Amino acid sequence: MATNESHYTLPLPRFDKPVKLLIVVAPYYRDIADGLIAGAHATAAACGAEVDLIEVPGALEVPTAIGMAFRMADYDGFVALGCVIRGETTHYDTVCNDSSRGITMLGLSGACVGNGILTVENREQAEVRADPNGQNKGWGAAAAALHLVALSRKWARQTKGIGFRPQGEMRIASDNEGPTRA
Repeated sequence: MATNESHYTLPLPRFDKPVKLLIVVAPYYRDIADGLIAGAHATAAACGAEVDLIEVPGALEVPTAIGMAFRMADYDGFVALGCVIRGETTHYDTVCNDSSRGITMLGLSGACVGNGILTVENREQAEVRADPNGQNKGWGAAAAALHLVALSRKWARQTKGIGFRPQGEMRIASDNEGPTRA
């Protein structure tokens, strides 16, 4: 069983500039969401990060809200929180897969996102994973976002060409009229 396993957890990163996180939570199961939020807040506080919190109707709306904030607001990282408990229909599979896929796509687009949306079989599993004094996945999602912010800042200082675009100045081939540099 997983309860007998021991896992390594990376130490939290340190920052020389302030970090601003947005927690996006689907509070469908309010008590579970509150536990996850408490864990995420504790992690952010341990790193000195500033946190804003917004609520959305459900887990499917979490990636949409993060995508909007990624494009329109000034956040360094994002924490996705919520809980999906298996029911009697295939809706569970759709919500789990599509919310996870949306969050992954945001990450691949450059957003620093920690995914703390629980996908569990029953309420008992959710309660264990949202316990602020236990294996709180809100804590882990915030830690993941902060680690990605640290990597993003580290690599932002490095400059090199992107794709086929070379590093530095580009010369434009043309006749003698008009600009010769891009």
